[in-house]
Amino acid sequence: MNNTKYIFVTGGVISSLGKGIISASIGKLLQARGYDVTIQKFDPYINIDPGTLNPYEHGECYVTIDGHEADLDLGHYERFLNVPTTRANNVTTGRIYQNVINKERKGDYLGKTVQVVPHITDEIKRNIKFLGSKNKFDFVITEIGGTVGDIESLPFIESVRQLRWELGRNCICVHLTYVPYIAAAKEMKTKPTQHSVKQLQELGIQPDILVLRTERPLSEEVLRKVALFCNVMESAVVQSVDVPTIYEVPIRMQQQKMDETILRKMKLPIGETPELKPWKEFLFRMKDAKESVKIALIGKYVELPDAYKSINESLFQAATYNDRKLELSFIHSEKVDETNVSELLSEFDGLVIAPGFGQRGTEGKISAIKYARINNVPVFGICFGMQCMVVEYARHVLGYADANSTEIDEKTPYNVIDLMEDQKGVSNLGGTMRLGLYDCELEKDSRVYKAYHKQVIQERHRHRFEFNNKYRAEFEAAGLKCTGHNPETDLVEVIEIPGHKWFIGVQFHPEYNSTVLNPHPLFISFVKAVIENKKNNNEKSPK
Repeated sequence: MNNTKYIFVTGGVISSLGKGIISASIGKLLQARGYDVTIQKFDPYINIDPGTLNPYEHGECYVTIDGHEADLDLGHYERFLNVPTTRANNVTTGRIYQNVINKERKGDYLGKTVQVVPHITDEIKRNIKFLGSKNKFDFVITEIGGTVGDIESLPFIESVRQLRWELGRNCICVHLTYVPYIAAAKEMKTKPTQHSVKQLQELGIQPDILVLRTERPLSEEVLRKVALFCNVMESAVVQSVDVPTIYEVPIRMQQQKMDETILRKMKLPIGETPELKPWKEFLFRMKDAKESVKIALIGKYVELPDAYKSINESLFQAATYNDRKLELSFIHSEKVDETNVSELLSEFDGLVIAPGFGQRGTEGKISAIKYARINNVPVFGICFGMQCMVVEYARHVLGYADANSTEIDEKTPYNVIDLMEDQKGVSNLGGTMRLGLYDCELEKDSRVYKAYHKQVIQERHRHRFEFNNKYRAEFEAAGLKCTGHNPETDLVEVIEIPGHKWFIGVQFHPEYNSTVLNPHPLFISFVKAVIENKKNNNEKSPK
């Protein structure tokens, strides 16, 4: 196409309605029609990025290939579109203001008074159009975080209003809102949606398409009422009813011809409806699976499953491709110790030791790892989870009872995990970790090599501490092998116990590279081992 088309996705009434899933679903449907699509998220908070946010505040911190710490919705974008994201796909209010202030300090505004309009809004518009102008995408879908009416979101909404005039028919607005069911009245209520649209109209934007989030199917009468009172065509009112999995949402949107409505409004040819065959095959395998696997994720943010969103989805995808249903339980690592570990974990076929920072819950993770190692239970450690595996092995196999990471104990006499050399002079916490995509070279006789079927891989990272190579020979002599390393720095990336059913720890984050149509090979391998363990759990444990 000659001109990039822009789709803005806004939300009203309440947050957490699923703008990210709707954005990803729109992208998937347009991509299936042969268009090059990308999605970006504008977050209204003043943090430069979510890297320093507690997961309880904002869920998982996602990492892009170029090392940007981003909103978890970027994970949905990648899992749906199977296209990697970069720094340009996630922009916060903090970054917008930082850019404007930096320009002001350099004198770029020639002495003018710097204001929200036009300077902040111009910077927002520049970032919105950057992806389309640089990479020549056919469609750029822009999700505006928060809800209409939030003070923080107003500059973004004003920017969208301006772009609606500047871009003309190359731009449309999709508004996601909520239709609640009032049990006492036994009615679906459209008034919240009407108020949300009215508020958007007062800010100068008439939505082109409405997506109505609801727990129950809406009648034709309700849909017509919304169309009438919100000044939207009936064909452009789409309902998003609760479904068993988020991966059904594109199919439901396609059934309501949402992609056709978008193309029609942008004066583009409709063409044939895509089959979405691989996508539907994934859903069929998911629904057809009869047996299940029981996996426990041990972490310290388990009260909020979104803190481990990418891991959860990677396990779900791997279970589906192994023709199994996933029964995933979250075990709080603070509640695990030597006295109850067997009772808490004996029912599970495999364990995942979650990433995280800080001392809280660390000893519980180490107890879980020891249990898995001794009882020959498949266990997968990710980032800090891998580091806990190293500490556990040093304590209970090498005999270094006081072994630890210097993150947890700066004075440990056996610093088997230590601060990376290039991190020792770092004082600012935001955006300063080892971040992004790095090479890893695998040992050819290793289990991890058999999973990837290649020697050099690339994975994303987010860490400050690393395996201390001073102890590498001791670990390998005692049976824990370092089977993956960075070819430039020799940093240990993968550890495993060859004789164990599946005992692998990785310094990187493989969950960021797992998508619906390309599940990650390590998660596939892990779930296969979990299935095998379920069939036969009487094998001898390794020494």
